[in-house]
Amino acid sequence: MTATVNRGMATAPTLPHAAHKGGFYASSNGKKALMAVTGAVLVLFLVGHMLGNLKIFLGAGSFNHYAEWLRTVGSPALPNRTLLTIAEIVLALAVVLHMWSAVSLARRAAKARPVKYAAKRKSQAGGYATHTMRYGGVIILLFVIWHLLDLTFGVVNPKGGDATPYDRVVAGFDPSRWWVTVFYLVAMVMVGLHLRHGLWSALQTLGLAHRYAALKAGSAVIATVLVLGFVAVPIAVMIGAVK
Repeated sequence: MTATVNRGMATAPTLPHAAHKGGFYASSNGKKALMAVTGAVLVLFLVGHMLGNLKIFLGAGSFNHYAEWLRTVGSPALPNRTLLTIAEIVLALAVVLHMWSAVSLARRAAKARPVKYAAKRKSQAGGYATHTMRYGGVIILLFVIWHLLDLTFGVVNPKGGDATPYDRVVAGFDPSRWWVTVFYLVAMVMVGLHLRHGLWSALQTLGLAHRYAALKAGSAVIATVLVLGFVAVPIAVMIGAVK
C-alpha cells in the first residue's frame, strides 16, 4: 500500500510540470497568440503602407513629401530616421516571430500525426490553405527583398538610389519592365490570400468561429481592399495614369 501511495505521490507532479515546460509561449496556444499579435502588427503596417502609396495619385510633390516625412518624423528632437528605424526593427521582428510561430505549429502538427492517411482526399480546404500559406510566404519573401532593392535602395531601379521616390516608382513599373509589375501583382494576390486565411484563423483562435459567414466575408473584404489598394499604383503607371 505504501508503494502504491509513493508511486502516486511521485508521478502526480510530473504531469503539470511537463504541460508547462517552456512556458506559455512554448505551447500551441502561446504560438497561436504570438502569431495573432505579430499578424496584427503586419496588418497595421500594410494598411499604413497602402495609404502612403496611394498618395502618388496626388502628384509627385505630395508623394515625395510623404516619403521625406517618414525619414524626418520626430526631428529635430530625434535624428532623422530614428522612428523609422525603430518601426523597421519592430516590423522585422514581427515577421521573424510570425514565421517562427507558423513553422513551429506546422512541425508540431506533423509530429502529432506522423502516419499519413491511407486514403488521401482529392479536395481539402486545409490542404489548400497550407499550400497557399507555405508557397505564398516564399513568394512574398522574395518580393519583399526585390521591393527593397528596387524602390527603397534603388539598387535594381533604372533611376538609381539618388532619384526621388516618385521617379523610382514610375521607373520601376515602366511598361518596358512589365515582368516587374506581373511579379508585384502575383505577390499582392499571395498577400491577399495569406491575409484572408490569417485573419480567419486568428478569429477562430479567439473563439468567434460561430460567426462563420460574417467573419469569412469580413476577412475576404479586408484582404480584397488591401490588394486593390496596392495594385492600383503599378497598374496606374503601366497604363500611363501616373507618369
